Amino acid sequence: MKTLAPESRLDFAAIRKDFPIFTQKAHGKPLIYLDSTATTQKPVAVIEALDHYYRTTNANIHRGVYAIAEEATARYEEVRGKVARVLGARSSSEIVFTRGTTESVNLVSNAWGRKNVGKGDVILLTEMEHHSNLVPWQMLAAEKGAVLRFIPFDGRGKLDLSGLDALLEGPVKIVSLTHMSNVFGTINPVAEIARRAHARGALVFVDAAQSLPHLGVDVRALDCDFLAFSAHKMLGPTGIGALYGKREHLDAMPPFFGGGEMIREVKLEGSTWNDVPWKFEAGTMNIADTIAFGAALDYVERIGYEAIVEHSRELVTETMKLLGEIPGVTIYGPSPAERGGIVPFTLDDIHAHDVATVLDHEGVAVRAGHHCAMPLHRKLGVAATTRASFYVYNLPSDVAVLAEGVRKAKKLFSK
Repeated sequence: MKTLAPESRLDFAAIRKDFPIFTQKAHGKPLIYLDSTATTQKPVAVIEALDHYYRTTNANIHRGVYAIAEEATARYEEVRGKVARVLGARSSSEIVFTRGTTESVNLVSNAWGRKNVGKGDVILLTEMEHHSNLVPWQMLAAEKGAVLRFIPFDGRGKLDLSGLDALLEGPVKIVSLTHMSNVFGTINPVAEIARRAHARGALVFVDAAQSLPHLGVDVRALDCDFLAFSAHKMLGPTGIGALYGKREHLDAMPPFFGGGEMIREVKLEGSTWNDVPWKFEAGTMNIADTIAFGAALDYVERIGYEAIVEHSRELVTETMKLLGEIPGVTIYGPSPAERGGIVPFTLDDIHAHDVATVLDHEGVAVRAGHHCAMPLHRKLGVAATTRASFYVYNLPSDVAVLAEGVRKAKKLFSK
């Protein structure tokens, strides 16, 4: 990765060159990728790490005593240690590898939820949750006869905490919320909510799928009980992510999946479980992508979260300025200082898919739809929004092309 001297600002144009996909063209024009909230592009270092594993160290982990199996196991477990360090966890044993945020939520809602949530108990969520942090809790509530409550958001896309004490009254077992909205980009006050929830005896689950890539996360500063994220949203491969859980909760939870590796002893009549975190990692895990994710963590750390936050804020500020100058554009969410690298908008009564199609022909890739947040859009009173989202490979010139494309869409559909 090429950067300027330490005393200078990072050269994000040079960083962009680390991503092979930007040699591609879309409809004959340079690719401008503004859908990093959905998934990020991958630098050469990550691609090469994946290739290197399959070429040199492809073996199953925790089982073989031969050289490449031991090396694969060591490299896999090394990444667990990296994740623990990045999150500020007390121990690598508090890190469980999963397929991603969705699986992590389902793991906790099933393994912890079925044991601890009963009829009449309360699960507190927010109105801005991704479906992945909504549907599993709905399923648990339906099965157990539990009650769902929701922290509302206001007209600026920020959580309204004025009624939080009332929402926390009664048998609230868990509060599960996003740290950074995948639609608004809003950065929620998780530490404050966790403090108030713990005072009422509730646990706290944090969806950090967006916040970890953009802001960094310290689980002890947040004092959350569980936290989940996906590697592919921070330059890593798809199909790998992790669940952080305080050790006392993981020890008390039964397994979610049964099979090989998650057991200590198996008899025909029954089994005993392995220690955490392996108790929750049944079968052959996603070894190659886990190792490649370690390379992604290294890459993000070399850039530094301070630089990522500053870069994203500059891009968001410019985007909101240029789009705000276009008549008929409505931008949703808080100020640039209160959000990560996400800007959702609508254009007159033109459907978001039509706007995105025009942008695609300009080489600009954005997301259009409800972004797996249908209740949020229903409250906004719109069927869909167009969402531009940024990461380390985006430049101010991308924003200029985006704005010009939106102007073209307005002109085309105003005829």
